[in-house]
Amino acid sequence: MLLRLFLPLLVLLLPVTAFAGGGAGDIPDLTRTGMGIGAVVLFVAAYTLVILEEKLHLRKSKPVIIAAGIIWVLVAVTYQGLGKPDHAHSAIMHNLTEYAELFLFLLAAMTYINAMEERNVFNSLRSWLVNKGFTLRTVFWMTGLLAFFISPVADNLTTALLMGAVAMAVGGTNHRFVAVACINIVVAANAGGAFSPFGDITTLMVWQKGKVQFFEFFAIFIPSVINWIIPAVCMSLAVPKEKPEVSDAAVSMKVGAKRIMALFLLTIVTAVSFHNFLHLPPAVGMMLGLGYLSIFAYWLKKHEGRLLSGDNPLDVTGHNHATFDLFRKVAKAEWDTLLFFYGVILCVGGLGQFGYLAGVSKFMYEGLGHTTANVLVGILSAIIDNIPVMFAVLTMDPQMSHGQWLLVTLTAGVGGSLLSIGSAAGVALMGSARGIYTFGAHLKWTWAVALGYIASIVAHLFLNATYFTH
Repeated sequence: MLLRLFLPLLVLLLPVTAFAGGGAGDIPDLTRTGMGIGAVVLFVAAYTLVILEEKLHLRKSKPVIIAAGIIWVLVAVTYQGLGKPDHAHSAIMHNLTEYAELFLFLLAAMTYINAMEERNVFNSLRSWLVNKGFTLRTVFWMTGLLAFFISPVADNLTTALLMGAVAMAVGGTNHRFVAVACINIVVAANAGGAFSPFGDITTLMVWQKGKVQFFEFFAIFIPSVINWIIPAVCMSLAVPKEKPEVSDAAVSMKVGAKRIMALFLLTIVTAVSFHNFLHLPPAVGMMLGLGYLSIFAYWLKKHEGRLLSGDNPLDVTGHNHATFDLFRKVAKAEWDTLLFFYGVILCVGGLGQFGYLAGVSKFMYEGLGHTTANVLVGILSAIIDNIPVMFAVLTMDPQMSHGQWLLVTLTAGVGGSLLSIGSAAGVALMGSARGIYTFGAHLKWTWAVALGYIASIVAHLFLNATYFTH
């Protein structure tokens, strides 16, 4: 009833030019309408709160979820006024399908990571590194190298937190070393995640969209190495060769840890096979892999002698926390992150219905050219965050060669390293190394990170020239 009362008034906000089209496909140009401008204001306001998350202590998912809901109300009302009452429904269903695939994929991956964490896989690795008696410079290189190679499997956020904990444990009160080591870890984790569909949300989205096939990602392996190695060499000169104090504490992995790691690798193989050979969404393969873990979780509970009769596996509030319970691992998934992706995807999708993405695509990819636009995407991802930027590019869907899609995958993945706030890895480490690894500390080395960024792009353009012809 309220919608019928206010609809005539809201339609008056649409200027006559809105009905003239001008957007991509059947989407009219509504960028100068009151509703369209209102949607942009909402998104900017919500994302400002996301950027201020550390200061406000407001979870990043909350403002974008609210903005997404209101933006789609504006979309629905606008298109009803244009005589297309079903347009908003079909458009939002497309976005929801994309989110569902991303959600299920990440939920399975996060559950595996939580299971390995509970089995002391990461703590065992950290203990081994801390107790080996390496020099600070050796630790600097080892944490960077491990971050680069763990990130393609475990994602850059988890990897950065793990290696950051090692750097802080070894560095102790040497804040200068900890700060430089954290910068190196962020750059390495982001670079490592760029050449794998599992390493970053942006690469996962590109893979699931079918823009780049699984094995084609490895074409940007060498550019990714260059992106990390150049700033690492520059920063290593500031790291002393002194030896820190060694701890006697050792942590060993729990029963089943190695088998869970093997199941995770099998799950990755399953997801890739589903996509490459069966032409099914990778998320379905990941959920099958979650089934592998659920069966092993049952065996593990029984083996540990804690499979209690009448125990409800769905009860995540129970007191028997010593029991390995799959549903507790699911409950510990990064729900704030998962819901943040929901808000971002629907916000960007909603703005697309007003014609903003078509306008940006025309300006960037037709006006500036593909290469310049894709390099700019990486710089923008350091300021805004690579997830909404990459989702916008995928939604705009510019006609580009494989080489250009690999380029934007590379730049969106590693561009966030330019600033500490440019990636989830950087933001997470600023929280865990609060007061030591800061925005200012990272900014001092941005010149070195920028050298690696430029060199990696040049390397890709040269080494992968054949990909630009098709």
